[in-house]
Order: sequence, then C-alpha cells, then structure tokens
Amino acid sequence: MNTHSSSNWTFITGGARSGKSRYAQELAEALSPNPVYVATARRWDEDFEQRIRRHQADRHNGWQTIEIDKNLASIEQKNQPIIIDCITLWLTNLFVDNGYDLELCLAEAKREIDQLKVTPGCYFIVSNELGMGLHAETETGRKFTDLQGWVNQYIAARSENVVLMVSGIPLVVKSTKLRKA
Repeated sequence: MNTHSSSNWTFITGGARSGKSRYAQELAEALSPNPVYVATARRWDEDFEQRIRRHQADRHNGWQTIEIDKNLASIEQKNQPIIIDCITLWLTNLFVDNGYDLELCLAEAKREIDQLKVTPGCYFIVSNELGMGLHAETETGRKFTDLQGWVNQYIAARSENVVLMVSGIPLVVKSTKLRKA
C-alpha cells in the first residue's frame, strides 16, 4: 500500500441493508490486508450492541478498529485504507449533543468534514439515504432527515467517487479515481 500524500474519498450511500458496509469493506480489503475501520456508533441500547457485534463479526482479524463518535478530524493518517461507518450514526451523535439544533449541528458537521478532507489518506465513507425512505413522523425526525441530506450532499461534493448501493449492487454516481474491488 502506498502512502497517501493527499486525500481520496469514496462516498458510499444507500438505504438500510443495501450492502454499503460490505462494499466498503471489499474495496478497502482489495487495497490492504490491514484496513482501518472507524466505528461511529454509540452503544445506545441492546439493538445497537447487536448491530455493533454483527459489524465486528463481518471483519477479519486483520482490521484495526477505532471508535470515534464525534471528532472525525482526529483520525490520524494511516497508510492503510480507512472506512468511516457511518455518517448517519456520527450525525446522530452531533444532533443529540447539540440539543437537536439543526443549524449548530450542520455547522459542526461541515467543520469536521472540512478538517478531515485535508487529512491525507484513502477513505471510504458510508452513509444512509434517509430521504428515500419513509417520511419521518416527528418534527425532530424530519429535521434529522434534512440534516442527513445536506451533509450527504456536502460530502459527495468533496468526494472523488460516489457510489449508490441498491439491493447490494453498487451504482457509480461519480467517479474520478474509483478502484475495482
């Protein structure tokens, strides 16, 4: 694996259980036997504990896992590919910690994204397309769906590659340097 002197992002988005994480892992493993997995989930309840265990079981022992729930810009540059999984859970942490204030959360998210973008490395960034699902029943849910959509747009605009996962199939939306898995 070559040392990355610049930042190269592949943004992988799609619905729940669309194969986003699996595809990101395949891309990272094709580049290195020892990729880095940045887990953003907090352990909110037993359901999240089970999700975390399932994701951990999907990775072989060669993976290095780092848990970062807010400060993505703190990721130290590695010579291995890095998966950030996922932006939706990371945004949830920011949203809760900012008292569900959409503007504060969006500003903090953009700051973190901008700081991460100047960090050299090969990143696979996983997120959900919430706006393509059910309409949220609550005002807070609708605000979060809007936030997710704006942050996805912000990341996609800064990514060299964008992939939409549909039923486990990657659809390349934007490609400047996409490597095959």
